[in-house]
Amino acid sequence: MVMVLVLVAAVALLGWYMGVSRALIVGVCVVLLLLPVGFHAFLPASNVLRLMVGGSLLGWSWLLGVALVVLAYAMGLRWLKSRAPEAPTAALTTAATADNPPQSGPFSEAELERYARHIILREIGGPGQMKLRQSRVLVVGAGGLGSPALMYLAAAGVGHIGIIDDDRVSLSNLQRQILHATDRIDMPKVESARQALAAINPHVEVIPFDRRLSPDNAPEVLKGFDLVLDGSDNFTTRYLVNELCTRHGVPLIAAAISQWEGQISLYDPANGTPCYACIFPRAPAEGLAPTCAEAGVIGALPGVVGAMMAVEAIKHITGAGQTLRGEMLIYDALYGESRKMKLARRDDCPVCASPRSGHDEPASRASSL
Repeated sequence: MVMVLVLVAAVALLGWYMGVSRALIVGVCVVLLLLPVGFHAFLPASNVLRLMVGGSLLGWSWLLGVALVVLAYAMGLRWLKSRAPEAPTAALTTAATADNPPQSGPFSEAELERYARHIILREIGGPGQMKLRQSRVLVVGAGGLGSPALMYLAAAGVGHIGIIDDDRVSLSNLQRQILHATDRIDMPKVESARQALAAINPHVEVIPFDRRLSPDNAPEVLKGFDLVLDGSDNFTTRYLVNELCTRHGVPLIAAAISQWEGQISLYDPANGTPCYACIFPRAPAEGLAPTCAEAGVIGALPGVVGAMMAVEAIKHITGAGQTLRGEMLIYDALYGESRKMKLARRDDCPVCASPRSGHDEPASRASSL
């Protein structure tokens, strides 16, 4: 009896090692167990084959019965799997099409696996992940700060991501703007960003605006978004974004970098915080705040600060932890130091201290800078 069982086990292991289907392996084992049953049922007790296999008719019948049950289970499972794959495959194909908006309803299996590390976080969980999926975030600028912010927003599952930038990818961008690549030089940054984000997460909708934010198009571009991230590199755009966000009650996460240092804050005057103009009432004189092209910037710095912008966005959307609302975080990469300071609202701020009255006020303010 032992010899037959060893043979059956050897056949099963060989089949598993060779990648044979479980149903076929069990079927072969059933055939091998049928032989001892036949020997005991039809051969005399003194027959050499019956003596070689040993055991009894009852014992071998029990083993055969167990093998038949396992075979039936394996074949039934295989039959069910052959009927089931079409439905989820079709659903995932629809979700993975970049031209389609994110799915409504429950998360697909692919989304659950993709966002598993978020969902098990106590502060986010399933409800927080659903908030991310339903949120609409506009990122101003697809450059140094926008690159990591956009990548992490897409990876986190922010359902609708708008990008506005009129620039094209250049070779000098690639030292720090990790969203873009060498083979996309001269491509509009918003298109380069759209391709990169689609590769990161096909479940998000990317809304590109290949234009420079201006007083004329700003109200239309910002319409419909419930959070704005400003990674622009000029004060005219920063003041314009701040005024529009203040006017429409949209929270603004704004950051800036230069050389080795970066700063970030969440401005939300509708909920009692200062606005950007409270802290920076006027643009600095020419030469006092040189651009990255003029003063240089360490390539990894926008990655650090841009990732902070994405973290603040995720916290704001999901309600996790404490955001930088009413505070500014300053990071000094050269000396590995960071510090926070409280921000106070100005009673005489021309942007958030009094009710806004004219639809064109943000435009007139920005055009005068």
